[in-house]
Amino acid sequence: MGFLTGTEIDWFAEAVRLLRDELPSIEVILVSETSPELASALLRGKVDVAFLRPEAEMPDLAFKHLTSEPLVVVLPSDHRLAVLEAINPRDIEGETFVNVSNTAPTLRVVIDSYLGRSGVSIATAHEAASLSMAISLVASTRGVALLPVYALNFLPRSVVSRPLAGDPPTINLVLGYHKANTSPLLKLFLSRTDDLIAGVSRRFRGLGGFPPADGPDRP
Repeated sequence: MGFLTGTEIDWFAEAVRLLRDELPSIEVILVSETSPELASALLRGKVDVAFLRPEAEMPDLAFKHLTSEPLVVVLPSDHRLAVLEAINPRDIEGETFVNVSNTAPTLRVVIDSYLGRSGVSIATAHEAASLSMAISLVASTRGVALLPVYALNFLPRSVVSRPLAGDPPTINLVLGYHKANTSPLLKLFLSRTDDLIAGVSRRFRGLGGFPPADGPDRP
C-alpha cells in the first residue's frame, strides 16, 4: 500500500482497520514516496494500491476520488502576515516564495495556475523537492508557501498556517490502482472506499480539523 509521503498519518490506520475487519491476519506493507514514484510503482506492480495525486497520462491506472484538499498559506509564526485571519495572494507579493519542484507536478500546476488566475506577480525564490523541505525553507528563509492542508501534520512551533481568502485552490487525493490488477484483496479494499472516506472524515471532525470532502469516483 503506497502513500504520498505524509498522507499515511491521516489514512493508513483506517485503511488497515477496514482490511483487518475482513482479514484479521493480513499483512500490510507501507510504501512512502512522491506521487509520480507511486504511479510508477503501480504500473510496475510494486504496490497494489496507492494514495496519490491523479497523475496525468497514465491510461493504465484508475483513480477513485478520496478528498479535495484546500491549499493553505504556510509561514513563520512571527511573520507579519501571521496576524491575519486569512491571506489574499496580493498580501504575499514581494515575499520570499517557496514553491514545490517538479517532483510534485500536479501540485505545482495547481499552485502556478492559482497564482496566475489571481493576477499577482509572485516569483519563486526557492523550489522544494519534498514537503519537509518546503517547511524547512519557510522556517529558514522566512518565506511563505502554499501547501495542501495535510501539511499541518508536520508544522513545527516556529511555522503556522493561515487559510487563503475567498475560494482556495484545491488538489485531489485519490486511490490509484492498475486496471489489470485482478487481486481479490484489491477488489475487497476498493469496495470499502466509501467506508474509508467516512471513517477518516469522522476522525477529522472529532479532532476539530479539516474533514476530507466526499466526492464521486473519478475514472
